[in-house]
Amino acid sequence: MKVKYSKIIPFKGFYAINLFGTYFIREEYKGQKVPKTTLNHEAIHTAQMKEMGYIFFYIWYFIEWLIRLAINGRYAYYCISFEREAYENEKKYKYLNTRKPYSWFRYYGKK
Repeated sequence: MKVKYSKIIPFKGFYAINLFGTYFIREEYKGQKVPKTTLNHEAIHTAQMKEMGYIFFYIWYFIEWLIRLAINGRYAYYCISFEREAYENEKKYKYLNTRKPYSWFRYYGKK
């Protein structure tokens, strides 16, 4: 996964964002060490994007977020299946070596 520093992406007030497999970090954080768990979390998202196709991943992510927003309110982000897989496995640094395709789907029905 590529890591790039930017003045524009993500918007001011945010630390970083993963877009199409590139991890953009606000330039003002340059020089600070990115936690290994954060990089692993984003690498899991990159694997999800690759297996689904980038555009379809973002469409699914947004639709699921809207559904979770209606059900879970402000906790919607943490209930998205992609995020659940990434958070549950971000400290398992060899997870991507053994991860089966579409593993995020088993988190879809969980509350």
